[in-house]
Amino acid sequence: MRKIWFALLAAVSTAAAAQSFETAYERSVSDLMGDVSRRFGVKFKYNVDTVGRRLPYADFRVRPYSLETTLDNICKYFDWNWWKQSDKLYKIKPYEYPRRHEDEGRQMLDYLSTLYNNKAQWEARRDTLRREVRRLLELDAFLDSCVLVPTGKAPAVRYERPVTLSKVRRHDGYTTQNICIELTPGQHLFGTVYAPADRNIRKPGSHALIVCPDGHWPYRYRKDEQQRLGTLARMGAVCVDFDLYGWGESEQEVGKEAHHTSRAHVYQAACGYVLLDYMLKNRKDIDPQRVGVMGGSGGGTHTVLLSLLDERVTASAPVVHLASHFDGGCPCESGKPVQLAAGGTCEPELAAVMAPKPMLIVSDGGDWTASVPTLEFPYLQRIYDFYGAREQVRNVHLPNERHDFGPNKRQAVYDFFIDVFGLDRSMLDESKVEIEPDDALKSLYK
Repeated sequence: MRKIWFALLAAVSTAAAAQSFETAYERSVSDLMGDVSRRFGVKFKYNVDTVGRRLPYADFRVRPYSLETTLDNICKYFDWNWWKQSDKLYKIKPYEYPRRHEDEGRQMLDYLSTLYNNKAQWEARRDTLRREVRRLLELDAFLDSCVLVPTGKAPAVRYERPVTLSKVRRHDGYTTQNICIELTPGQHLFGTVYAPADRNIRKPGSHALIVCPDGHWPYRYRKDEQQRLGTLARMGAVCVDFDLYGWGESEQEVGKEAHHTSRAHVYQAACGYVLLDYMLKNRKDIDPQRVGVMGGSGGGTHTVLLSLLDERVTASAPVVHLASHFDGGCPCESGKPVQLAAGGTCEPELAAVMAPKPMLIVSDGGDWTASVPTLEFPYLQRIYDFYGAREQVRNVHLPNERHDFGPNKRQAVYDFFIDVFGLDRSMLDESKVEIEPDDALKSLYK
């Protein structure tokens, strides 16, 4: 018994010696996090390796009044961050530059709001944002590297992008046609055009145009995307989507890993830009006063970006995307440092460049857009107030839904474009859309 007692005293003595000024009160991170877990009654999930990690002044970093301040003090030493999963569960992850806490988003919007108090001040900032985002994205250098081929005869030779169109496929109230544009040598833009199947196709300005950047759901061939674009086409809009860089047919050219590069950011931005330009210049049935952009998740990032880059866009609908505290976690959304434009910006400010044109923000309670009704939407309303156009920015918030492009989110988009583009509501019937097999929507790699 005496041996056990002396052993315990020795252990306590050793621990006390380790916790001293001379040793910088250093402790094992695993032991410290165990104490924090017990103190605050929470559990931790780790996306970082804590094995062998030690922390100086460990116990001094604990704040008995705040778990989150405690986690800040611990995580920042290792360049980690914490994320609240539920009241009782927190995840410890590596630092991510596009992702912040909601309170940081609030502070950013509060700061940005001090930079402009009227329309003139806002428009000066807006113009700077447009220039700097374009420069940081390196869009013009990319477009200058794109393939052009001569068409026509001298002296009227023109240089245009090489475009291949498939045969038109006819459905109930709409048509589909695949489009393939060579952007850079050996690399193509792959998409599908959904158009109304009416007799106005040759009538100038008879149809709205909606460019539809895709998100990170499984490819653009999926059912809900065909339903959405087919339904909008049945109602009177020409819609066109395109593959992400390194996804779908593009993956066959550049490989899957290419998507996780900064090139994906500028390439996808260029796809939207080139498609919009091509459609306006080559389809006489499109009304240049009714040009929309609409996409979900990562497609929402590129909806905001295209709306900023091209002033011909007249209506915008980013879905399950907008947040002041998240820029998009994929390099195809944040590979280029566009958030550093004009001394620092965030997605709601980039989206606000649309003002006073119509914009719909669709959000839900199950992802980072949960803050939209109380944080991002009021910020956007303030910008639209500079123009006396508050009613032109709208938010459909679905608090009980999660991150998808489900029926209620599609309905919100339909209602928006019916209103702002005068689409035909009587043709709104998703059951009439034919879901084509993947291969039918491909141009080169079947």
